[in-house]
Amino acid sequence: MLKVLENAVPVACWSCSVAHNESTLFCPDCSKIQPPSSGDFFAVFGLEHRLNIDLAALEREFHRLSRRLHPDRFARASENEKQWSLADTALVNDAYRTLKDPLRRTEYLLKLEGASSPAALVRDQEKIPAELLEEVFDLNLQIEELRMARKLGQDDPGLKEHLREAEIKLQAMVAAVDGDLRAQWTIWDAGDGAARPAAQRAMVALLERRRFLSNLVRDVKELLRS
Repeated sequence: MLKVLENAVPVACWSCSVAHNESTLFCPDCSKIQPPSSGDFFAVFGLEHRLNIDLAALEREFHRLSRRLHPDRFARASENEKQWSLADTALVNDAYRTLKDPLRRTEYLLKLEGASSPAALVRDQEKIPAELLEEVFDLNLQIEELRMARKLGQDDPGLKEHLREAEIKLQAMVAAVDGDLRAQWTIWDAGDGAARPAAQRAMVALLERRRFLSNLVRDVKELLRS
């Protein structure tokens, strides 16, 4: 079962005036659809701000809400309710796509907690983590050499083999970052107020490193396929 948030903002149902949580899409008393909430993706599914979540329960709740929000169910409803069903459906879809993906879930939680921002995450993509500088410099030289050879109508099997080896190594590094991220999830979810700020900083740095490594893997794959 998904846990209902206890600290959500209470609001009154527009139809029966019974109080419920702001994130509730349907009144628990009269079952009437409610206007879209503020948009906290975790709250949409009754989840606390945690990174280790029950994905099977998330999927079940997504399908349950999707069925209840289907436009056919509101064919005879008021115009407001029809519009709310569409808006709530879009919110549920966005929330599900974000929370089911571990990286998007991590970025979203960091954004909610103020540990990072969309603009900062974009800027981070252009950074080269200090510990990768030398390795990336050598890899970029190999990439440019192969590109130049291709322009000249030549091929270099040895260089291609080096790039394949680099791709394998980069993918292993991405997997290692994923493991480190999951370790930080556990620290965050433990809820220790003293440890959480350090976990936030670590996750921001790990996401920066992973994004950079993933871009390198993409570049190498594209070059080897061309």
